Amino acid sequence: MATTDAGGEYVERPLVTPEFLENRRYQTDLAETASAGHTLVCLPTGLGKTTVSLLVTAERLNAVGGKALMLAPTKPLVQQHAEFYREALELDDGDVVVFTGEVRPDDRAALWEDARIVIATPQVVENDLVGNRISLADVTHCTFDECHRATGDYAYNYIADRYHADAENPLVTGMSASPGDDEEAILEVCENLGLAEVAVMTEDDADVAEYTHDTSVDWNRIELPEVVVEIRDAINEVIKDRLSQLKELGVTNKSSADISEREIQQIQGQLRDLMNNDQSEGYQGMSLLAEIRKLRTAVTYVETQSVESLRRYFERLKEAARSSGASKADQRLVSEPKVREAMRKAESYDDLHPKFRQTRMLLAETLGIENGERVIVFTESRDTAETLVDFLSDHFTTQKFVGQSDTDGSEGMTQIQQQETLDRFRNGEFEVLVSTSVAEEGLDVPEVDLVLFYEPVPTAIRAIQRKGRTGRQAEGRVVVLLAEDTRDEAYFWKARNDQKRMKRELNELKSVAGELEARLDQTDLDEYEDGEGAASTGTNEAETATRQSGSTGNGRGSTANKSADGNDDGDGQAGLDAFAAESSAPDDQGADGEEQDEATDDEGTVASAGRDAEDDPVEIVADQRELDSNIARDLSTRDGIETRLETLAIGDYVLSDRVVVERKTVADFMDTLTGGDRSMFEQVGDATRNYGRPVVVIEGEDLFGARNVHHKAIQGALASLAVDFGASVLRTSDEDETADLLEVIAGREQEVADREVSVHGEKQSKTLPEQQEYVVASIAEVGPVTARTLLEAFGSVEAVMTADKENLLEVSGIGDVTAERIREVIASDYDP
Repeated sequence: MATTDAGGEYVERPLVTPEFLENRRYQTDLAETASAGHTLVCLPTGLGKTTVSLLVTAERLNAVGGKALMLAPTKPLVQQHAEFYREALELDDGDVVVFTGEVRPDDRAALWEDARIVIATPQVVENDLVGNRISLADVTHCTFDECHRATGDYAYNYIADRYHADAENPLVTGMSASPGDDEEAILEVCENLGLAEVAVMTEDDADVAEYTHDTSVDWNRIELPEVVVEIRDAINEVIKDRLSQLKELGVTNKSSADISEREIQQIQGQLRDLMNNDQSEGYQGMSLLAEIRKLRTAVTYVETQSVESLRRYFERLKEAARSSGASKADQRLVSEPKVREAMRKAESYDDLHPKFRQTRMLLAETLGIENGERVIVFTESRDTAETLVDFLSDHFTTQKFVGQSDTDGSEGMTQIQQQETLDRFRNGEFEVLVSTSVAEEGLDVPEVDLVLFYEPVPTAIRAIQRKGRTGRQAEGRVVVLLAEDTRDEAYFWKARNDQKRMKRELNELKSVAGELEARLDQTDLDEYEDGEGAASTGTNEAETATRQSGSTGNGRGSTANKSADGNDDGDGQAGLDAFAAESSAPDDQGADGEEQDEATDDEGTVASAGRDAEDDPVEIVADQRELDSNIARDLSTRDGIETRLETLAIGDYVLSDRVVVERKTVADFMDTLTGGDRSMFEQVGDATRNYGRPVVVIEGEDLFGARNVHHKAIQGALASLAVDFGASVLRTSDEDETADLLEVIAGREQEVADREVSVHGEKQSKTLPEQQEYVVASIAEVGPVTARTLLEAFGSVEAVMTADKENLLEVSGIGDVTAERIREVIASDYDP
């Protein structure tokens, strides 16, 4: 990056709009560090992390070229960043494009080619990468905003893997005010994004202090009314009863209604063990545990939200219990006398939670007595948000701000509605914004006089994000409402302690930032820096070479040359890799095995006559809905595999014009048998009518022990799929093994049998050349490759049929055995 601006009121850089960005030393210093390597940038909320990323982007585009990609977790945040980039950079507006789910996939592919900066939600980019619609090869700077999300299966992790593997000149910047609750969480983010450096600025740094203001935090304790306590206690009595029943099953010794989520998960693990041993107590206990979870939610509503929110929740439970597919847990719960008593008291209660009155008093104090202008109220519940808006609108101009998805009895807000609401709030058209968590992260909400937490949040990250809405240009105030002797208090103290620990960890990381790379996994970082493809899949060089050759012996659940106990077989029995490159006898080999229509290389591997593996990769078409699993993502990272996403009318994966795969987890399969849902058989029936080789993959362990279902019922379903529908039923243990299997089948179909991929199947109407190839290919099972060779040599089906043996032998690839077999089939008398 260019030398840091010394003095001067504005930043002066190539591509940066003159006299637009205030020259803040801490921002240019952070940008300098981030330009030198893959960096995690930690900066308090409201101090301009986006400006740091923008300066790095401008430097990279000017010095290196290519394009930049910026990822943000929500659509409003994406739109906000796009507006800022268009203003702050001297680029045409069309050079900065927005990718969200509201932009059609085909349009995104076209926009990507011409864009210089793409600002997107991660899910959209993930889909486009899996669907092979975009390439990260020329992306020279990738920013992960709110990068603390880079944990688990979040899309950031997959995109980072692909970026380090595919980009010719990668540079990653991760940005967050709160990268993790502790050191391990922060290091996990760094590892997942391939970050080698940490650049931290805190409010204590001299360069930052002049731009920060004190934010006082007050917590107001609130006593619950007697009726609310009675409702809560009635529900807690039912929780105690269900726990006592679980205690009789021997899976817990807990009896208190304030049982923790961790303890519930421990009970769940013990119940799973019982279910795996086919003990009915396991299923009985799971049903009781489902009731406890629902009752705990009800307690949270009445304690910390409002009786109105509880009433809405009870209504949803009653609707669920009346539905045709209602669970026994729902039905028992709504008929339980003490729950019905709690429902009656909630319905007759004509007041709101005391937090409502406290909220109104605080707003009157801030907006009236203190002449404030704006207030944000955060709440966990959309029910509470909507009730608060109704309640506060009698005294203040108030608007809600919620997510896009609809919930029962509640409409979401579209991206346009969200943007319009924020614009009106910035312009002072209303005073109070009541928001769910959607406004917590990064949104450029204008300076507010008060941030009110209707309830505390249990994590430090979210608390920091919420607090960051105030104290930017002037002293700010945060108030947290706490219902006494409820879950509120536990959440508050947990978040408070986590914040202290996070600040301590950040300071420690700051002091040892230069040593961070040694504390991360050195091997992974070296792979990232080298840009090797193996880094994206976590495979070593041997595994990569194996995968390139078409073998599935990649150490990830493969069954190649392994016995059931995982040891090498000593009897020479072939595993999957032994079949991966073999030719298909019906299509390509004579009955006596003497001749083949393909050439054989020096190592004995059959090479397809019509396909070059390097120039023409194996294609796998995946249904969009399969992105809920990791299979398509995994396949998209493998050498020689090209994935494509479609909304498939039939099947989950299409591997050729005749092979379609319907994937079912063991749970899905058992739901079909126990829930009366016949959709699986309908789906397989559609596959059979449209594809010549339908395959059903059942994924997961312990098919016969997963549910309390008689083994003959399971075997009957498997037999029906195979016999009645003509489907091949294959078992895999997990997603990795399913991906391996799909890769092998697709390779055999496309590289060996030289078949094309068709999402419409082979049984649909064919073009005239396809019909001609089909007719000739059916002669003595010569296969599609030989059929095309014969038609090209003789010019028509009729000429092939009338050719004598001598003329057939003149065709390349036709030997004596094949010629005799063709003539025998064509000329022999029909004798049934």
